Amino acid sequence: MIAIIDYDAGNMLSVVKALKALGEEPVITRDPGTLNLADKIILPGVGAFGDAMDKLNGYNLVPVIKDLINSNKPFLGICLGLQLLYEESDEAPGAQGIGALAGRIRRIPVGEYRKIPHMGWNSLELPNRGRLFEGIDEGSYVYFVHSYYLDAKDRSTVTATCDYNVRIDASVESGNLFACQFHPEKSGSVGLKILENFIKL
Repeated sequence: MIAIIDYDAGNMLSVVKALKALGEEPVITRDPGTLNLADKIILPGVGAFGDAMDKLNGYNLVPVIKDLINSNKPFLGICLGLQLLYEESDEAPGAQGIGALAGRIRRIPVGEYRKIPHMGWNSLELPNRGRLFEGIDEGSYVYFVHSYYLDAKDRSTVTATCDYNVRIDASVESGNLFACQFHPEKSGSVGLKILENFIKL
């Protein structure tokens, strides 16, 4: 069973639809017992870092998430779900993230030709091809919607990057922990292949 963590942060139904297209029947839940029974966990999300952490803390999900990660079950963060796995974000000074990975979430700088938010398709470079990118070609396009980006401390965890006014760490892998800044569920056949790779872990 794949469980999708429900903390009122949106974007869950598109993830469900993509997983169902791959033959899965995911469960949306915030119940710790159900989450512990799952084989794999997904933390999706759209919105603001501080508000999301308030919701996770309000539902007492932060210790649950840490336990799930420590259980070695495959765990996937998507978009805001990636950012929340880190320690802090420029979007919410003083707010403490889950802290499962080391790094900072920074504001995308304004560029001469590229507006913020970064919204649309962008190609990936794969500097350290991880398990999510098996069968994915270098330069494949995926779909982004964000104004803040990951600057990972441990470069060995970075499996995909893209360029949008700055180098963006677009995906990471550390043991059983995976995360994508882009939306695989909105990235066509490439995104479905990424989700299929996660399902097969």
